Amino acid sequence: MELMIFNELEEKIRSLAQEHALLKKRNAELEEQLRIKTSELEELNTAVKDFDEERIAIRTKVDSLLELLQDVKVHR
Repeated sequence: MELMIFNELEEKIRSLAQEHALLKKRNAELEEQLRIKTSELEELNTAVKDFDEERIAIRTKVDSLLELLQDVKVHR
């Protein structure tokens, strides 16, 4: 009877150890995915910032050209 209880306990411990190993592996996979996504997000934020700076520069140039054109009179 006591041997049976120890066998059950041993099986439960092995099962828990296997589950722990699987969860540890899955956790490592998820951490890697998070690291990759964080890196991608940082790259995209940098790209958005660059595009915004470019948009502002273009808008400034367009505004200055429009100011120059205000004084030009077109004769038809």
